[in-house]
Amino acid sequence: MRSVAIEKVSSLMQLTRLELYQRVCDRPLSKVAPELGISGTALAAICKRYQISYPGSGYWTRLSLGLPAELPRLPETSDDVVEIIPSAPKPRQIRKPRDGSARKTRRAKNLRPARHPLLLGVEEHFRKTRALNDGEFLRPSKRILPDLISSESGLLRALSLANDLYLALDEEGFRIHIAQASEGFHRIRVREQEVDRKDRKYGRYHSGSIWAPDRPTVFNIGTVPIGLALTEMTERVTMRYLNGDYHREDSMLIRSAKPWQLTHSWTTERDVPCGRFRVTAYSPKEGVDWSTSWQETNQNALGNLIPKIVDALKAAKDAVQCLMDAEDVAKARRKKEHEEWWEQYQQQEDARKTAQALADSRQQLAEIMERWGRAMTVERFVTDAEERLKCTDGERRQRLEERLRLAREMMERVDPLDFLESWVTPGERHRSRFA
Repeated sequence: MRSVAIEKVSSLMQLTRLELYQRVCDRPLSKVAPELGISGTALAAICKRYQISYPGSGYWTRLSLGLPAELPRLPETSDDVVEIIPSAPKPRQIRKPRDGSARKTRRAKNLRPARHPLLLGVEEHFRKTRALNDGEFLRPSKRILPDLISSESGLLRALSLANDLYLALDEEGFRIHIAQASEGFHRIRVREQEVDRKDRKYGRYHSGSIWAPDRPTVFNIGTVPIGLALTEMTERVTMRYLNGDYHREDSMLIRSAKPWQLTHSWTTERDVPCGRFRVTAYSPKEGVDWSTSWQETNQNALGNLIPKIVDALKAAKDAVQCLMDAEDVAKARRKKEHEEWWEQYQQQEDARKTAQALADSRQQLAEIMERWGRAMTVERFVTDAEERLKCTDGERRQRLEERLRLAREMMERVDPLDFLESWVTPGERHRSRFA
């Protein structure tokens, strides 16, 4: 059946110029061409060869909108017969199946991105750094960046190592990202010394601070969050002061210096970036004390340890989950103890305020009674003076009446109800919550 169909399609088709002109004027080329067994491009080439005009796309657009459209005229020439040979479909080639494992590996390799999305465009931000002295780490102005600590010379390698590690985690289904502020995760202090020492001599004055992102870089293994930090380590080297600055003792500048140039020179020790890196994994959840690290040496590069790091992180899930559960229990206990302490504290404060209100009210009442007593003494004095004034005549009486009038105007009211109304009771001073 298939060979018969191919033979039928491959048969020669002959049309006059007028017949082909009528077909291409009746419908667009894209619809006429399949009926002739060719493509629209091939049909346009045939029309051009035999000088057969056909309407363009604008004609069909105007026609669909109901606008007037004019057909092109058929040029007058010899009425040749147009021969059209339909194109025969090519049989599909069956490719030999390759080894499944090789095909799977190639597909996975092709789908793996060259750069992890978290690291796109971050190099520019890392290079926008504050002023640096020799032997210091980059201090970018941007605070929300992947957790990478490196010197300017080690930045490209740090980005490459982080990219390989992040892609390896992505292949395991662990999406690494910068933590959101709402998650409440924190970044632990990551040590930068390659060899632990009691003292620290980083920076020009041995007290320099190292930049750190505001939010940790984390990924989740199920419900267990893990924080990751990639840090270039420091090594302790001898620095020599020369020409107003410190240089490494083993640098070419110092080794090529003349003896007389080193006359007024001295040495000191300083921790400087060494070009080797450490990966630190930790629990970003507050209260969970878990961390582990892998650091490279001159014999073993960190890139070779990435598969081991991924396997170790997956194996640590259960241990970290146990620590998280224990912290949740301890946190609930601390919260309950704090609530009980707070309730007890509020009761004690309430009792203290109640006793204080009672004492203040008593003291105020005593002061009111004392003030009323003084006012009554003045009242009795003025009343007795008025009685005695009745027995006085002449100029003295007029003078004393004026004085009594002024004295009465200056007197305080002696109604005990007025005094009692100004008193603040204990209940008005403090209303107990626990009564």
